[in-house]
Amino acid sequence: MSDLLSRRLNQLGERANLTLLSQCLHGIERECLRVDRNGQLALSPHPQSLGSALTHPQITTDYSESLLEFITPAEANPADTLADLEQIHRFVYSKLDNELLWSPSMPCELPDEETIPIAQYGTSHIGELKYVYRKGLALRYGKTMQCIAGIHYNFSVPDALWTLQQQAEGNTRNARDYQSSRYIALIRNFRRYSWLLMYLFGASPALDKGFMRDRPHQLQELDADTLYLPYATSLRMSDLGYQSSAQSGLTPCYNDLASYTDSLRRAVATPYPEYVAMGTKKDGQWQQLNTNILQIENEYYSSIRPKRVTYSGERPIQALMARGVQYVEVRCLDINPFLPLGIDLTEARFLDAFLLYCALEESPLLQNGECGQSTSNFLSVVKEGRRPGLLLQRNGESVSLQSWAEELLEKIRPLAETLDQSHGGQAHIEALNAQHAKVADSSLTPSAQVLAALQQGQSFTQFALKQSQLHAEYFRSQPLSVEQTAQFEASVAQSIDEQIALESSEHGDFDSFVAAYQASILALAV
Repeated sequence: MSDLLSRRLNQLGERANLTLLSQCLHGIERECLRVDRNGQLALSPHPQSLGSALTHPQITTDYSESLLEFITPAEANPADTLADLEQIHRFVYSKLDNELLWSPSMPCELPDEETIPIAQYGTSHIGELKYVYRKGLALRYGKTMQCIAGIHYNFSVPDALWTLQQQAEGNTRNARDYQSSRYIALIRNFRRYSWLLMYLFGASPALDKGFMRDRPHQLQELDADTLYLPYATSLRMSDLGYQSSAQSGLTPCYNDLASYTDSLRRAVATPYPEYVAMGTKKDGQWQQLNTNILQIENEYYSSIRPKRVTYSGERPIQALMARGVQYVEVRCLDINPFLPLGIDLTEARFLDAFLLYCALEESPLLQNGECGQSTSNFLSVVKEGRRPGLLLQRNGESVSLQSWAEELLEKIRPLAETLDQSHGGQAHIEALNAQHAKVADSSLTPSAQVLAALQQGQSFTQFALKQSQLHAEYFRSQPLSVEQTAQFEASVAQSIDEQIALESSEHGDFDSFVAAYQASILALAV
């Protein structure tokens, strides 16, 4: 343990400060495809009984009409976060009739690209903007890639913790900048060590053959309908995902918040020749918001993001620049197809200890090729993380994944112990020990368990459909209470009213709205 981590942890372990760690906040966003009872993509519109995808705070869509996204509030106890997520699932299942929620991250057998429906958000300007943005994603990357689903884990520590540590360290920056710098430091350490999460929680070693659309690849055939890599942990996070020459040169620097926001705002204001050639409109119809490297900042795909809750009409970059970093969004987590929610409390407890370690440990700037080395380690683990004797690079030298993973887990142990002191019980240590077992025996990892299931004679699609049916039975067997149902029904009605109000009060034309939206970034870049 570094001296800095030891000092910070000892301070938090003092009786007067221990409750701070029980005030960390956790939120989950879970994406999943709607499919019919045969495991085919549901082509029906987003159910009106689930409310407005534009304005409902907990039930929306991601890329496609068929790709649901469930959003929990931020809670101090991740057990409450998971309970919130379970309630959303139960409500949605009460409205899905014969449809199912697809259990894994990699999609079901997909129809041709043209048939995959883009999400619709109504006739308001902001609703149209969300739709055109998705048309742009289809134009730039294809629709197939947009049907991959994941889990995002949002995490923050209480402001009082940053204040305590800033005072102890004699740091004289303003509180907002200090807090932002500490979250950016967390992200740098996450970049260094997130390969561990892919080994422990990656759950997408195989996919439906049709996903590749006859593109060249290095995958192997598991059966006539399934492609895989024998030691893969997460093909979702591999280079099979977004293929973007435009984004390949975009490497936002995590040295400080300003360098991060600068790189993104340049990308949303810099034309890219291939997109310029496509144009923003075709036959008078919008096909992308602009011809820049990124249409909007959220188009940049990363495994973790610094975040700040935005005000109405405010862009993410504007919020970060105005008020600093409020929390981090971990975006690299696969959906575990063996779990009804795709994630469980053991995983959440370990994530808390891991992220707290990233936040409190020393975090020097990523220099001398370390950024590229971190990316290379991550890609090695997603494609062959369970390969016996796999070597990663650390400080320019080779180190085995197993020995580095065991070393990291031991460094995280004091964090888990302190979290248990704060919360009571031993849940965090038990979560850590469960990860130790996976490092010692790779057959315990979700990716190995998925392959073991497939090797029983099931195709990827057959396995995923079976899991989806099991989870549907689980949720439908325990319906919500009358009171819980009434609360959801009220939020559905309110969201529909809010969308109607937005659409009825709209002024001006959409072209002017898009121009103003783009100008809001150009003004920042001056």
